[in-house]
Amino acid sequence: MTSIILGQGRDGSDTCIDLPELLATRLLVQGNSGSGKSHLLRRLLEQTATLVQQVMIDPEGDFVTLADHYGHLVIDVEDQSEASLRAAGERVRAHRASVVLNLEQVEAEMQLRAAGAFLNGMFEAPRAHWYPVLVVVDEAQLFAPVAGGDTSDEARRLSLGAMTNLMCRGRKRGLAGVIATQRLAKLAKNVAAEASNFLMGRTFLDIDMARAADLLGMERRAAESFRDLARGQFMALGPALSRRPKLVTIGPVTTASHATGPVLLPLEPVSAEDLRDIILEPVHEFTPRPRRESRPPPPDLLAQLDAYGAEREAEEPAPAAVVVEADPDQLWSLVAEVVAGEGSDYKPLATLYQDFQLRARIQGLSRNVLELGPFHRMLATIRAGLDRARADSEDWKQAQAIAATLPEDVQGVFLLLARTALDGETCPGDEALARAYGTHSLGRARRQLNYLEEREVIVLQETPLGRRVAIVGLGWQTV
Repeated sequence: MTSIILGQGRDGSDTCIDLPELLATRLLVQGNSGSGKSHLLRRLLEQTATLVQQVMIDPEGDFVTLADHYGHLVIDVEDQSEASLRAAGERVRAHRASVVLNLEQVEAEMQLRAAGAFLNGMFEAPRAHWYPVLVVVDEAQLFAPVAGGDTSDEARRLSLGAMTNLMCRGRKRGLAGVIATQRLAKLAKNVAAEASNFLMGRTFLDIDMARAADLLGMERRAAESFRDLARGQFMALGPALSRRPKLVTIGPVTTASHATGPVLLPLEPVSAEDLRDIILEPVHEFTPRPRRESRPPPPDLLAQLDAYGAEREAEEPAPAAVVVEADPDQLWSLVAEVVAGEGSDYKPLATLYQDFQLRARIQGLSRNVLELGPFHRMLATIRAGLDRARADSEDWKQAQAIAATLPEDVQGVFLLLARTALDGETCPGDEALARAYGTHSLGRARRQLNYLEEREVIVLQETPLGRRVAIVGLGWQTV
């Protein structure tokens, strides 16, 4: 068993924490400001620095000094994007680097986004890099809040989702969460509930004491004892700590935070008149520079070029382009060539229309010889299996009129059903419907039949011999 000494118990004996058990069961630390949470986390990080990879989410920059003694990499997020932080999270796992994510220099919104992106990058690392990592999050209520604050909903969702993944699903990926919070009431319950080890420090609010007592399995009356804990004293419980609630006093640490606590300093004797002169010293206001005379804006170069081009065209008119008038048979032939192209069933309509325009220009036709709407209907008609002569029949014009009332993406499916019903053929199979809809998903194609029936343009009947479709208003039916 690999254990580290966390501190001393009530009788002076060493209180140890089982590191492998901690990696499997996670830890929650709670205590009001000044209870010694940062000291506890520093003790835990120092004792395990040489035993396991560590990642510290540090919102106040208290733990950057670990880099001087233990070689941690400090990542300042003020110069990093969310994409780079996500990638950094993956690389940290690949190279097994111990890092401190310093969030001190950014506002609350960016703190949530940065922590969420970094933790998600660690969570999404490939399976080959799922080495054990001790992930310590200080002030966890900032990253997994119960209610919204001044930050955006998107940032809160990103951070809360990452914290939930860390505590709920991180164990199988080797991520062992250690979260510390000032108030349990402000921490999301689904995040706190996943911890099996607890270190509860000094707490004064009744709601926090009651919740801490519930987590430790103590009676409500015993919760009053949390008010009597001294700085650096915690009640420990969990499979990695103790099977029964146990008082532990955290041991000393080697490193220290850059930030120091409040220290009483005597006031220097200064007379009120001197203070008045210092505090109310007039501020010198600079005289603004006189404005320069406004100059006309420089001429617009592009406007000059356009005007010059217009003058040249007026002086030397370009020869009129020879445009060949297209007949319907020629347009039909061009669209049929587009339909016959490789993979045309699954290409976007815009790509097919561009292909048609290119073929039309090669034949000497205008780019707009056939607008997009008529092109789409002719395309669907050809895909449905009609020839040129039947496409101009009155029956088919009625079918096209009904198709014009439908969204463009399902018009091809309806025209295919209409053509098979008109010819009295069997209903098209799922693969034919998928090609008409432009998808490889057979299930998605089948759902279009239900949609067309809801639009009351077809009547769908499932029989033991197969599917049968009737076109509403036209009386055509498949066999």
